[in-house]
Amino acid sequence: MDWEALSLEMQEALNRVIERKDFILGEDVQAFETEAAAFLGVKHAIGLNSGTDAFRIALAAIDLWEGDEVITTPFCFASDAAAVVTEGGKPVFADIDPRTCNIEIDRVAEKISEKTRAIIPAHMYGVPVEMDPLLELAKKHGIYIIEDACQAFGATYKGKKVGSFGEFAGFSFYPTKPLGSYGDAGLVTTNSDHFADKIKMIRNHGSSKKYFHEFIGFSSRLDTIQAAVLRIRLKYFDLILSSLAKLRRSYNERLQGVEDITLPPELPEVTEGFTHYTIRTARRAELLTHLTQRDIKAEVYYPLSIHLQEAFNFLGFRRGDFPESEKAQEEVLSLPFDIYTTEDQVDSVCHAIHEFFRNYSAVDR
Repeated sequence: MDWEALSLEMQEALNRVIERKDFILGEDVQAFETEAAAFLGVKHAIGLNSGTDAFRIALAAIDLWEGDEVITTPFCFASDAAAVVTEGGKPVFADIDPRTCNIEIDRVAEKISEKTRAIIPAHMYGVPVEMDPLLELAKKHGIYIIEDACQAFGATYKGKKVGSFGEFAGFSFYPTKPLGSYGDAGLVTTNSDHFADKIKMIRNHGSSKKYFHEFIGFSSRLDTIQAAVLRIRLKYFDLILSSLAKLRRSYNERLQGVEDITLPPELPEVTEGFTHYTIRTARRAELLTHLTQRDIKAEVYYPLSIHLQEAFNFLGFRRGDFPESEKAQEEVLSLPFDIYTTEDQVDSVCHAIHEFFRNYSAVDR
């Protein structure tokens, strides 16, 4: 695909917004919401100013009360747990499956109490959570599912798009995402007419009519400029996913046989959202230094589990409470991976990785 032509098309879309001057909840916002809902196979998609607000607003929509518990993962961006706290609830963590870094369903089951109102499972690195047993668990206990699909737009589980399973799902369109905007942008989805109407009011100061407010809400509207960019990218999103799937295969082929690393999982009945290409190695720190010295930009998502973050000290967790999450934080490494990454760059990255482990093997001998 011609990515320069894509950029030009997005610039033209921005110019149209500027000419119309419909910057707040404008024409492109409504169009993007309709197109995104159709793509995801959901009844309603509501544009917000961030993925973080998707979780805050979903929790507000279910009237989360002080002391209500929400089960979520300790290994993720902090937004899920932070949303629970800011809405007055208590985050309850369940450890992760080391294969996927997704929340472990059996651990979730152990954490359910009479105070549990919701579960927020994160589809980490674009790999879908195994939703069937989680949905059964939620149905049994009358618990809401709020999917964190911020890293998984376009991913599928058993042929169904991620974000269409729970009562709600949150998406982020941060610029580094495959479906990325030119700034902060987010989306919340639901199949409930009632919740859709409520969310539209919450994002707009609790108002359905200008200057009349039925309750206290937020200011969390998707900018029309961002919606215009997202509409163009969504139009070509299948091509974007195809490009990233090819890139993933290239990494897999070139890194096969490196015994000291674990490649991203190949799972039945799922397709990925291809947000990251994340390997694991016990020698992550040394490998990252090696790559950095060769001007190869790799990232660690995430270097410190949420339960160990200073902001969450008040919850009383300690190192050792969630061992799989803590092990992952020391081992995960995301390699260069976006629509602008070339095959030559993949070759350079993989050559550097092979070089690193050959040198280590020689030292070990």
